[in-house]
Amino acid sequence: MPLKLLSPRQEVKVNLPVSADTSLELKLRTKTCSEHLDIRLGFDLCGEEAAFLHKRKKVVAAALKTVFQLEEDLLEHEVPVVAVMATGGGCRAMTSLCGQLSGLKKLNILDCITYISGTSGSAWTMSNLYEDSNWSQKDLGRPIGEAKKHLTKNKTNTFSLEHLIYYQWELSQRAKEGISTSFNDLWAVALEDILHDKVHDFKLSDQQRAVNQGQNPLPLYLALNVKENHISSFDFKEWCEFSPYEVGFLKYGAYIRSEDFGSEFFMGRLMKKNPESRICYLEALWSNILAVNLLDGWNKLSSTDEAWQKLIQSKIRNIEKNHVRPESSTYLGTSWMCPDGMLCKIIKDVLTDRPLHHHVHNFLKGFHMHKDYYQGSQFSTWKDCQLDKFPNQLTPSENGICLVDAAYFINTSCPPLLKKERKVDVILSFDYSLDTPFQSIEQTEKYCLKQGIPFPRILLSDEDKKNPKECYLFVDDENKNAPIVLHFPLVNDTFQKFKEPGVEREQPEMEEGKVLLAGYCWPYHLMNFTYTKEDFDKLLKLTDYNVQNNRDLILQAFSIAMEWKKCGRQ
Repeated sequence: MPLKLLSPRQEVKVNLPVSADTSLELKLRTKTCSEHLDIRLGFDLCGEEAAFLHKRKKVVAAALKTVFQLEEDLLEHEVPVVAVMATGGGCRAMTSLCGQLSGLKKLNILDCITYISGTSGSAWTMSNLYEDSNWSQKDLGRPIGEAKKHLTKNKTNTFSLEHLIYYQWELSQRAKEGISTSFNDLWAVALEDILHDKVHDFKLSDQQRAVNQGQNPLPLYLALNVKENHISSFDFKEWCEFSPYEVGFLKYGAYIRSEDFGSEFFMGRLMKKNPESRICYLEALWSNILAVNLLDGWNKLSSTDEAWQKLIQSKIRNIEKNHVRPESSTYLGTSWMCPDGMLCKIIKDVLTDRPLHHHVHNFLKGFHMHKDYYQGSQFSTWKDCQLDKFPNQLTPSENGICLVDAAYFINTSCPPLLKKERKVDVILSFDYSLDTPFQSIEQTEKYCLKQGIPFPRILLSDEDKKNPKECYLFVDDENKNAPIVLHFPLVNDTFQKFKEPGVEREQPEMEEGKVLLAGYCWPYHLMNFTYTKEDFDKLLKLTDYNVQNNRDLILQAFSIAMEWKKCGRQ
């Protein structure tokens, strides 16, 4: 039916024959559509974040003046942007970030921080802190005490019959509201019980109250968008960031309001507004440890040997090595193996299905890419897979998006901080890995090098890898567009002999310095959700001490950044 034959705002009936004796009656009506989109397209920061930065720089400038005892106020363009980057690690990450933020608070450095990014367990700490609109201006004893209470309580009732009945009722209510549910939603309500003991009616957009005056750092959360089935995270992944203001994809430069996440969109317009989910559903998404497929695990196990990883992937994909691709970007090559029979299909499904993923409405649905889209400089920064050359296989062509824990690719929350529009000068990298204290930072360096994203070289000696220290400073003097990185591995070094920086332990206190971090049987392994009070206190004090004990190195990084800013670093 040509649109020109439809009268404005007048309903027209059209009969379509379906069979010899059956027809389908359609009622058509035109409606003038506003040019305004409900999706923000562009790589710049949103207006709310830009306003936050202006206010936050005043707080940071005052804090730096006090810490460095400066005689004059810093001008706005001289104020460095400092960010805390926290990795995942379950309850270990949750406890450790509490200790590190406590250490920054005691050093009067917390007000120097502009951003805090996290994923998995570190995101749990962040979401709890931002319930208080002035948390960084207060003593952290209360939120730390709450975290301790929930991590040390008995959790045998979490999956009791009574709780399971409630979980089922909760999921049925979401279904009635038109929200698709999955196993991840069950994990969400169970996690809500673990972390809060009750229905916790707090949402991501509610965190706006905690940053509207620039009184706290801006929280940024990270997830990974992957293909729901048939493709591993190594072959397709896209960074999806969450803030109190927006949710969006770094690669596409497409963002929606945080309160609209989970609603239905088409061609950039909000078609059906669903209620904003409680924060527990996002906490579960950011820590979705159950959505891995076997191929992800296979690749992860082989990631230490690049040659072996390529060999494995070559067995799964049939790459056309000798084919010369035409220069035209409209050419769509065929590089995926077509199953020859049922057995091949079964093997592929077993390897790549994600039965426990988190599925949500795709807010990019209905968009179409320009034929040369992937050649754009801003898009190219984040394109990192073969499918980026195939517009019909990218996220806008999907009905839904499949979000998993970012650790399936790299255990980091760095990508939102590396967005060039945020102009981050210093990153305090808090790593909660036990056996591989440098793996995430080295993987981040390699990823950034490949993508052309400024990042300092991570150069480590064999001694460093064998016996890691508490903190490492990485500066690229030749590329001042790269952020200065302070990396804090989770290690127990001088804390064994010192209870506070410069204060040695007495003999009866030596036991408190024994924090057992290694081994699956020790208390801090990933799948342990219940700590003893002693284990919680030891990890908290260790991470607090490691930050305080490296005050001079932190201030050195700040000093370098301020000098660079005065010399014109943009």
